[in-house]
Amino acid sequence: MNRKELINALAAKTNSTKADADRSIGALIDIITATLKKGDNIALGGFGTFEVRKRVARVGRNPKTGAELKIKASKQPAFKAGATLKAAVNGAKK
Repeated sequence: MNRKELINALAAKTNSTKADADRSIGALIDIITATLKKGDNIALGGFGTFEVRKRVARVGRNPKTGAELKIKASKQPAFKAGATLKAAVNGAKK
């Protein structure tokens, strides 16, 4: 599902306009982005947690030449699914 399809689905589910659904999705994305940028997590009970994971600096290899290269430490956004979401995806009722 892409963003356009998500907007259509949200508009149909909430009986709202596509413009309202687009603004809602845009606002949600902005809030998640700003929260993760600050280093905070977002926990949605039963759904999952958006979090920032830190990756340490490490040595990698150029696959073409085999030469070593240094990879800088970084922060990665991540999503950890909650038990209810996992159960729904796997067909179990929770």
